[in-house]
Amino acid sequence: MAFGDAAPPIVPRSIGELQITATLHLGKTADWVAIAPDAIWVGSTGPYAVHKIDPKTNTRIATVRLPGEPCAGLATGFGSLWIPLCGRTHRLAQVDLESSKLLKVLKIGPAAAEGGVTTSPDSVWLVTNKNGSLARIDPATGTVRQTVRVPPGSYNPLYSDGQIWVTRADGSQITAVDAVTGAVSATAQTGPGPRFLTAGAGAVWTLNQGDGSLTRVDLRTKETTKTIALGTPGHGGDISFGGGMVWTTVWKTPLSVVDGDSVTLLCQWQGPGGDSLGIGGGAIWLTDYRAGTVSRFELEDVLAHCRRPSTGR
Repeated sequence: MAFGDAAPPIVPRSIGELQITATLHLGKTADWVAIAPDAIWVGSTGPYAVHKIDPKTNTRIATVRLPGEPCAGLATGFGSLWIPLCGRTHRLAQVDLESSKLLKVLKIGPAAAEGGVTTSPDSVWLVTNKNGSLARIDPATGTVRQTVRVPPGSYNPLYSDGQIWVTRADGSQITAVDAVTGAVSATAQTGPGPRFLTAGAGAVWTLNQGDGSLTRVDLRTKETTKTIALGTPGHGGDISFGGGMVWTTVWKTPLSVVDGDSVTLLCQWQGPGGDSLGIGGGAIWLTDYRAGTVSRFELEDVLAHCRRPSTGR
C-alpha cells in the first residue's frame, strides 16, 4: 500500500478556462447530484426540494418540494429517487422518477448531514445513527428488513460489485458488507476522514476530508492499493467516476481529475463554486453550493483542456 505526499504534484489551473454549456439556478443553495437514465436530479435549500433536469435540453422540467432539507445524498433505484432529509426529525423521502411526484416520507432518516444513501438490487441502504446501524430497507414497504453493525462514525454507503461499501468519516477506514447476506466481509485502511465515495476502474475510491487525499480500494481483493494527495481537505465535497477518470470537487477547488488506471492526479481547477457533482449524458454536472446553481461541462471538453497547457484565465 502506498501513500501520497502532502501536496498535489501539479499546478492548479483556473476554472475559468473551462467552457460551461448551461447553468441553472435552483435555490439558495444547490447540493447533491443523482444521475437517472433520462434526467439529472439536484437538491436545494430555499426551497427544500429536488429538481429534475432534462440533459437533452438542459432545462429544469420539474421541482419536487420536500418536508425537510435534502442533507445526505441522493440515490436512484426501483423507479424512485431516495432523499435523506434533515430537520426536526430525520426522514427518508421517495420521489417517483417518471411522474416526479413525492410518494412517501419514511420515518427513518440519516445519522447526520453529509451522510449518504444507496440502492442494491433488492434494498435501499442508509446509516441511521452514529453508532453504525446500517439499515437495509425494503423499497416496496419502507420497512427495515435487516440492521448491520458497521464501525461507529460510519455514514456513507455505496453499492458496487455485490458489496455495500461504507466509509468511516470518524476514522480512517472503509467497511465492505455483503449485499445479499448483510455480513461484514472486509475492512480496509483509507486516509483520514473518508466520507464520499465512488466506484470505477475495478475499485472503490474515497475522498478523505481529513487531509484532502484520495484512496483506491481494489474491488476484487478488498485491499487498499494506493492513497494520493489532492490537497483539498475540509468538510463538504463530492466524488464521481466517468470517462475512465475519478472526479472530485470541494469548495474553491471545483474540479480535480485522477486517472483511474495510473491513480495519478492529472489536473486541478480552482476558483469559485464546487461541492457536489455527477457524471451523466456525456457531461459533468457541477454545483456551486453557495450560488445555488448547477452547471454543465462537456466531459470530453474538460479532458481536452486537461491535455493542453493552461490558458491562465
